[in-house]
Formats: sequence, C-alpha cells, structure tokens
Amino acid sequence: MNALVRRRLEKGCAMALLLLAGCAAAAPVDESVSRVSVAFIEPEKFTDAHRAELAPTSSGILRELENFLIETGARYVPADMRLSIRVTNIDLAGDFELFHRGPQADQLRIVKDLYPPHIVLEFEVLDSTAKVVKTGKRDLTDIDYQMRIVYPREDPLRYEKDLLRDWLRAEFSDLKSRTIG
Repeated sequence: MNALVRRRLEKGCAMALLLLAGCAAAAPVDESVSRVSVAFIEPEKFTDAHRAELAPTSSGILRELENFLIETGARYVPADMRLSIRVTNIDLAGDFELFHRGPQADQLRIVKDLYPPHIVLEFEVLDSTAKVVKTGKRDLTDIDYQMRIVYPREDPLRYEKDLLRDWLRAEFSDLKSRTIG
C-alpha cells in the first residue's frame, strides 16, 4: 500500500511540475516593462489629472496614462534601447465650468476647443551601452483635437492618448530604422 501511495504521489508531483513549467513557458514576457519607464513628477501640482469615473483621485488617470505610454512606447523603441519619460504636468482636454450646478458639477468636464489637452514631459533614450541617443523636453498640445476622429470614443482619455501617440510616433519612429541600417 505504501509503494502505491508513493508512486501516485511521485506521479502527481511530476505532473504538477510539468504543468507549472508549461504555464511559465506559456506566460508572455512583457519586454516593454523594462524598456519604457514612466514617472510623474509632483503629480499633486499638475494642472489637473482627476476624473471621477476613473478613480476618486488622480491615481487612476495616471495609471492609465502610464500603461498607455509603456505599451505604445515599446512599439517605437528598439529592444536594445531604454526610454525614460518624466511627466511634469497634465492638463486634460476640457475643463470644469463654474456655471454648471448640481450634486456632481465638480465631476462634469466640459470639452470645448478652448480647453485642448496639454502635457509637459521630458524624455531620454539610452542605447545598450547606456549612451544617450536622444533627450529632450516637450510641451505637447493639440488645439485641433476635436476635429480628429479618435477611437475609442468612450475612452475618457482619448484626446490625451491621441496626443501622446502622435508624439511617440513623430519623436521615435526613426529609432527602429537607425538600428536596422
């Protein structure tokens, strides 16, 4: 009886190890996490970065924008380079207007062409030897943001993401071609 129990136990352990190894091998490795880093410098001083439907504080918006920058930035930065982004101010598209009254008036963002999205950031791209390939500070805004077709329309940060996507494409699309040639 002991030998039978031991064999089943050994067989069960072997199966568990195989399953565990299979799961680890099948899990996708997100290389972008280590290639692109985002830091928000003094977010409490940002013009605004709060939206009621994302989180009670700005952390939901900042987390959403951080994930977007990491995922989208990885498309433009070669695998052997690192992109570091430091966001120093965020002013979301739209504004809260004083003449709107009601229990949630402070959560109602009015989007007009008067209030374009505005993001200020600094960046640095390092190659595999830690040599600076590109660096700079950008003051991003798009006064024609409402004339664009932006998807998904239900995304409350669609204008900011579109602004950041355009910047990433314009700023870093030449990096991939630099490493190929």
